[in-house]
Amino acid sequence: MPSFDIVSEVDKQEVRNTVDQVNKEVSTRFDFKGSDARVEQADYVLTVYADTEFQLDQVQEILAQKLAKRSVDVKCLDIGSVEKVSGNKVKRSVTVKTGVETELAKKIVKCIKDSKLKVQASIQGDSVRVSGAKRDVLQDTIALVRKSISDFPLQYQNFRD
Repeated sequence: MPSFDIVSEVDKQEVRNTVDQVNKEVSTRFDFKGSDARVEQADYVLTVYADTEFQLDQVQEILAQKLAKRSVDVKCLDIGSVEKVSGNKVKRSVTVKTGVETELAKKIVKCIKDSKLKVQASIQGDSVRVSGAKRDVLQDTIALVRKSISDFPLQYQNFRD
């Protein structure tokens, strides 16, 4: 029975390379000279440090640009609030979301069931498995999900006949 998986994955190495690029650019830019602006990575949680909120926003913008250049979708970023650190320095936590969350998975399954396509969708951990009788119906399902879920980056993997 043909099937495929709907997943949301981010390449951890690309995120690490992006963090290195951002730190390198921030260290060489004139408007950050003498400041403590940097990005630190702990798994999929990035912490952006800066002296002022304005600089924090600038570093955040550089981070978004570099991620987009490395084909990491910026929609997968969950940007936290600004926190004060010692003195007048600030930091912000940015989480790179991976995996299809339960709420989004339920929304995808409901969308597929409401479409009356002859496929079965089931939630399996942090992915959604879709199986059907024909390959064409599965391709129609991919088109439907692409059209209806546009606020979160999804990939379609493991397509099997």
